[in-house]
Amino acid sequence: MSSVTLRGICKKYPGDVVAVSDVNLDIADKEFIILVGPSGCGKSTTLRMIAGLEEITEGELFIDDKLVNDTPPKDRDIAMVFQNYALYPHMTVFENMAFGLKLRKTPKDEIRRRVEEAAKILAIEHLLDRKPKALSGGQRQRVALGRAIVRNPKVFLLDEPLSNLDAKLRAQMRTELTKIHQRLETTFIYVTHDQIEAMTMGTRIVVMKDGYIQQISSPQVLYDTPDNLFVASFIGSPQMNFADALVSDEGGVTYLTFGESKIALPESKGRKPSVLVYAGKEVILGIRPENIHEEEMFLSQFPNSLVNMSVDVVEAMGNETYLYMNAAGHDFTARVSNRSTVKTGDNIKVAFDTRRIHLFDKETERTITN
Repeated sequence: MSSVTLRGICKKYPGDVVAVSDVNLDIADKEFIILVGPSGCGKSTTLRMIAGLEEITEGELFIDDKLVNDTPPKDRDIAMVFQNYALYPHMTVFENMAFGLKLRKTPKDEIRRRVEEAAKILAIEHLLDRKPKALSGGQRQRVALGRAIVRNPKVFLLDEPLSNLDAKLRAQMRTELTKIHQRLETTFIYVTHDQIEAMTMGTRIVVMKDGYIQQISSPQVLYDTPDNLFVASFIGSPQMNFADALVSDEGGVTYLTFGESKIALPESKGRKPSVLVYAGKEVILGIRPENIHEEEMFLSQFPNSLVNMSVDVVEAMGNETYLYMNAAGHDFTARVSNRSTVKTGDNIKVAFDTRRIHLFDKETERTITN
């Protein structure tokens, strides 16, 4: 077992600077959990408290149901991988990977077995005699992972380990890390500010902002049913579109008006008591780029949700096209087919898939309906 439990964890620095507030989190054995959020949200501080590199101001931390608040890092049976690799330049790859085991006075035969086994998992057997300066960024990252793997820790802590790699290598390493997690069958706690990494790798994602947890769930649940405006805006690329909209109840139909556009909500969404209570008030309308359509079949399918747009930029991505548009001062991005014939400067009609509209309270920013 290698579960991790955080109960009311807080971190305060001198001068009443609060980095992390009241974090409650249960991480199951063998889970791949991601802490994600913008810079300064407290995710790395939380990871460092789990590692024992930062002192916990308040709360309790358990690893396998054992309280470890005052347990030194070396006795927590965890391994941490940093974004800067932290390899010893004068040592070979083998020596770097074996270093921690030598400190623990592990027998030489056992060290060689573990290093060679880890090197095979990471496909770096041919690099064991090289020094770090002779390695690429991706190879150095693999060595840093290998140094952690040879220890057979209960928990792996990874702090933005891919941020120094180029885009192609980062995508490749995401897949490799997922395979490694499946092969090792141990607990991974991974910190990143990159929501694509979070969405593609994590079994669950912890979204953080200003030291507080905003929502914990699977990637798809976070995407489809965000708890608040921040989660909705942070998860998804391109991000969700937003506009201030006035709610009205007219003849048993709920409408949203923004600028010169007025769209009708379907009964299943618009007639909810939680929505009707906002009649006569402004809310924040949210809709994802893939739910804005310019094709004729969608225009006829959603006749009560048509919006006039002026197209500012057309971005062809190969397998799809992004339309950057404007409606009465509101910017919108649509993700459409690569067969689209829309051009920059066009004035077009688009249809909002009103079944996929999200509404948020303007003051609290909490979700009204997904």
